[in-house]
Amino acid sequence: MKGVSFLTDETHHKRYVQLDLDEVGNIDGSGLEDLMDVIIAEARKNDEKITIEELGKQLKQEGLL
Repeated sequence: MKGVSFLTDETHHKRYVQLDLDEVGNIDGSGLEDLMDVIIAEARKNDEKITIEELGKQLKQEGLL
């Protein structure tokens, strides 16, 4: 993909992604936001999951609801 570079560590494993925002930014603004959403979702896929009811209880206990 134009504007995307993968950087590797000393063992040649892909470690980082570098985005040229001038190139990648040519997709509309929402496209870049969508890309970031996918990256965040992938990073959090193994996080603890809670139900919406549990979330509501936690927010009420913290005074945020």
